[in-house]
Amino acid sequence: MKYAELTKEQLEALHETHLKEYEEVAAKGYKVDIARGKPCFEQAQIAFGMLEEPRPEEFPKSVFNYGGLEGVPEMRKLFAEILGLDPSEVFVGGNSSLNLMYDTIQRGMQFGFGGCEPWGKSKIKFICPVPGYDRHFAITEHFGIEMINVPLTGEGPNMDLVENYVASDPSIKGIWCVPKYSNPTGEIYSDRVVERLATMPVAAKDFRIFWDNAYCVHELTDTPGKLANIMTYAKKAGTQDRVFEFSSTSKITFAGGGVACMGMSEANLKEALSHITFQTIGYDKINQYRHFVYLKSPEHIAEIMDKQRAIIAPKFRAIVDALERSFGDDCDIAKWTDPKGGYFISLDVLDGCAREVAKLCKAAGLTLTGAGATYPYGRDDADRNLRIAPTFTNADDLPAAIEILIASVKLACTAKLAEEKK
Repeated sequence: MKYAELTKEQLEALHETHLKEYEEVAAKGYKVDIARGKPCFEQAQIAFGMLEEPRPEEFPKSVFNYGGLEGVPEMRKLFAEILGLDPSEVFVGGNSSLNLMYDTIQRGMQFGFGGCEPWGKSKIKFICPVPGYDRHFAITEHFGIEMINVPLTGEGPNMDLVENYVASDPSIKGIWCVPKYSNPTGEIYSDRVVERLATMPVAAKDFRIFWDNAYCVHELTDTPGKLANIMTYAKKAGTQDRVFEFSSTSKITFAGGGVACMGMSEANLKEALSHITFQTIGYDKINQYRHFVYLKSPEHIAEIMDKQRAIIAPKFRAIVDALERSFGDDCDIAKWTDPKGGYFISLDVLDGCAREVAKLCKAAGLTLTGAGATYPYGRDDADRNLRIAPTFTNADDLPAAIEILIASVKLACTAKLAEEKK
């Protein structure tokens, strides 16, 4: 249906119908949460065997002592194989890649990179592809870094805009990127976008790409998406110091007890270690080694992720299929992504309606990520984007979430269109 083509009277009548539908749904007393991309308990259970092995005598003695600040060699090698890096370019930390990102920004602010002036000594800016990851934006806002929105195109950020910005403004020091199955749009950066990011001229010598490769092995279909290796392009161009790559096992093993890593040039790693050595004597090497024993190889990780996919892919399918049944391809009040991997569905509703949809959902018992969260400062000027996270919710509760979401979209959008009609 093309809602915008209806008359004011038709819209008002339709709105009354949708109001009754919404009230019936709200009266059912549902309580469902699809706000954040958290693994469900069934996913964690897949890795429970890791808590029983290896036996203490099977651990290397070195993991029980201080030292090994870069991480256990076995886990450095495994992350390197996953990300297409050399083990000498991999740092293995604690359970949170977000923690590594925050610390890296902190080092830039306080000490600077590559012998350049600390970022904190002047007003700096970051490019933020939108819609994007709210926690990235929260870090940069926390440090007082100005954020510049650049739209995503379906294959990464609009590179013409990015290149114009970074070539002309030396105060632009970085860009956030979720290059594979972007949060929340699910897109994969094209080879050409990856190459341009690695090779583009920049006005700031200390410009850095924060390459959050969070979903590098997180498929929802049996045809894995392909992401070009940014470090390969960077090395050819001599810009390898530009890249900080992050990943973790948080959505492979345990969200609260995984292992995170940072990939970077050997020069960047040396510089990072010169500061980290004052921060800690070492991260949890026992957990790192235990992960290596469990994960074994990229091939075994793929087998683990097939089990993960069997749990979560039907949840994504249920929501996408319901949206297709309710709105169809030609509907003008709702557009959504059908992701092939990652943890999110991106839903765009009629401009000016996202906040009202979220409000209606909450009143009816459905918790969403706050409208505007996928934009810096929480400001989606079009007020259209909503992020849907199906993974954490029990499969039995998904029909309720879908029912509330669809009823709320129809109610909010018909109300706005009817109000705008003369």
